[in-house]
Amino acid sequence: MDAENRIAELGLVLPAPPVMGGNYISAKTVGQLVYLSGCVSTDANGVLTGTVGGDRTVEDGYAAARACGLTQLAVLRKHLGSLNAVAEIVSVNGYVNAVTGFAEPPKVINGFSDLMVEVFGEAGRHVRAALGVSTLPRHALVEVQMVVRIA
Repeated sequence: MDAENRIAELGLVLPAPPVMGGNYISAKTVGQLVYLSGCVSTDANGVLTGTVGGDRTVEDGYAAARACGLTQLAVLRKHLGSLNAVAEIVSVNGYVNAVTGFAEPPKVINGFSDLMVEVFGEAGRHVRAALGVSTLPRHALVEVQMVVRIA
């Protein structure tokens, strides 16, 4: 699948990759695997904040997870030169800022997973953890980290 053409077909606009906030890098290739640092949910106005089950809904979280996906695609494009270098999405760890007892983190992280399948087709399907947490950096609503295999 031509991921770059698929991005255009879907009318997706990738944001600028984030500026690193510490002594780490956004992506690192080891063999055929690319490990991506976690990225928090952002849009053109800044960090998407809140707590699912408190001041935010599952739908808000889903949209925030999708925003994380767009950011991770931007990071991959910058790191690899083209999203067409991606052979498959291997693994995803998704973290949802949620109230104690919130039992639906997978529904939130589906925003990320659904986007990967839209862009990469079957190669976008991945193993995953979806966790509810009590806080995230900068009070973000969602943070996602992933591993991809390159061709």
